[in-house]
Amino acid sequence: AIMVIDKDDVTNEELMEVVKGPDFPTGAMILGKEGIKEAYTTGRGKITVRAETEIEEMSGNRQRIIVSSLPYQVNKANLIIKIDELVKEKKIEGISEVRDESDRNERVRIVIELKRDARPQVILNQLFKHTQMQDTFGVIMLALVNGEPKILTLKECLDEYVKHRREVILRRTKFDLEKAEARAHILEGLLKAIDNIDEVIQIIRSSYDDAKERLMERFDLSDIQAQAILDMQLKRLSGLQREKLEDEYAELMKLIAYYKEILASETLVFDIIKTELLEIREKFGDDRLTKIAAAEGELEDEDLIKEEQCVIALTHFGYIKRMPVDTYKSQRRGGKGITGIATREDDFVKEIFSASTHDTILFFSNKGKMYRLRGYEIPEAGRTAKGTAIVNLLNLEGGEKISAIIPIQNFAEGKHLLMATKNGLIKKTPLVEYDSNRRTGLMGITLKEDDELIDVRMTDGEDNVVLVTRKGMSITFDEKDVRPVGRTAQGVIGMRLDDNDYIVGMEPIIAGSKATLLAITENGFGKRTELDEYRVQNRGGRGVITYKITPKTGEIVGIKIVSGTEDVILITDTGTIIRLNSSEISVLGRSTQGVTLMRTNDGKVV
Repeated sequence: AIMVIDKDDVTNEELMEVVKGPDFPTGAMILGKEGIKEAYTTGRGKITVRAETEIEEMSGNRQRIIVSSLPYQVNKANLIIKIDELVKEKKIEGISEVRDESDRNERVRIVIELKRDARPQVILNQLFKHTQMQDTFGVIMLALVNGEPKILTLKECLDEYVKHRREVILRRTKFDLEKAEARAHILEGLLKAIDNIDEVIQIIRSSYDDAKERLMERFDLSDIQAQAILDMQLKRLSGLQREKLEDEYAELMKLIAYYKEILASETLVFDIIKTELLEIREKFGDDRLTKIAAAEGELEDEDLIKEEQCVIALTHFGYIKRMPVDTYKSQRRGGKGITGIATREDDFVKEIFSASTHDTILFFSNKGKMYRLRGYEIPEAGRTAKGTAIVNLLNLEGGEKISAIIPIQNFAEGKHLLMATKNGLIKKTPLVEYDSNRRTGLMGITLKEDDELIDVRMTDGEDNVVLVTRKGMSITFDEKDVRPVGRTAQGVIGMRLDDNDYIVGMEPIIAGSKATLLAITENGFGKRTELDEYRVQNRGGRGVITYKITPKTGEIVGIKIVSGTEDVILITDTGTIIRLNSSEISVLGRSTQGVTLMRTNDGKVV
């Protein structure tokens, strides 16, 4: 309304930058902005409102859906009954229990527990389709204009509201002016009487029943003034009371002048409207409850998203969050670190990397499927927050976990994705074959039943590749030994493994690089080793020793190729984090134990 007052040629588009959309008292989420735009520009529109939900992990490879807010006017008890009916009629399969855990403060919490291996996104879509967890509201912006019903745009609505407030203020001011003038008129009579009090008393005492008429004639008073003098109490004759009358009369004169100024000035009227609107906002304004999300198929305006580097962390149980890159300051090696993420008791961070908010993030699961998100689509959270369950962002199947993440700027020609499996298979596929927006995921590699995808790297097809196992073995071979294959192919043997051993990491080695191989063990030991110590072999061999594993060091948990200029982040299974510069880590031979990088007492492991 203030924009309409201040700017005569304001447009609907400008107004919609301020008035985002309806805000329902029960919260929930509006899907898409098209319905809002249509309603505000034409006066009619349909708005789809969806319950706020979150998918949580449970023990035993099960999940549950938490409903935290419902569309406006949806009865919670009736909704639960409807879900139970759909389960009994087998219209929705995969739900084991529905219960209401809402508290007395009217905080909504409906828990929908799912059966083992049920797909939560599929069940959510069925609930949105068959129940009032998703509802549609029709908008008709109808108002009486000059006594006639009329459908208005947002600008017209605000124009009419401003006209109404103007009329209210003018009528209110006229009423207050008349009231003030009437009181001032009486006060003028009373003051005139006090100035001539002896004569007034004489007239009243000498009159029989014509005192009012005689006072009116003698002092040129009106009927109302004369009656007020006759009704005047004797205490008004004191000096104090006279001062009060004079002060009241002076204040009334100021008010009368102000009221007349308002009635003579449109600018002053609009200033009053603005002031009163701001007072209403301060008194009754509260935080927005209803969120507005992009509908399926709608594109977000990327230009409105600030491009900045961030740190993205993913936990073992699938909680992901985005943090500013300067969250963690560099420390000296051997320190205790700071709390980096609040995890569940048996959860730990397994992926942490830097990316831009405008990057495309490719997610590869242990079952060989690929999913994708933009960097800004990953919710931002504080340093100690646990993040959002990734099943709320990706359509994962039961038992499917994210095992590798690749941030990319675009699907460039000449780039390849190199994949390694737990059992030592390796596969190379052109990056462009993965350029797909399929919401249900894309098959990235075909796996045998007992195998898992453990690592993915992006290369240019000309590098050497190093594979490292849990028990400290490694093999280095030329990437050209791995011929490019299709997206759904299985791959070839990269390394033959000893019993009870498996691959923990894979890294490309850029030709001519002066980098070193960083290896970290579960007990916080680590070292860098010159790449020259790793001779290039034929793929498919058993490799060479890269780390001397002892009970003190524990087995290898991760590897990286580093140049000595990067900062390295280590996180324990209890969520403690440390950041140190890779140049501080000692360069040692292949068959050595390394040095302490992080103290892991009390049973913690990296």
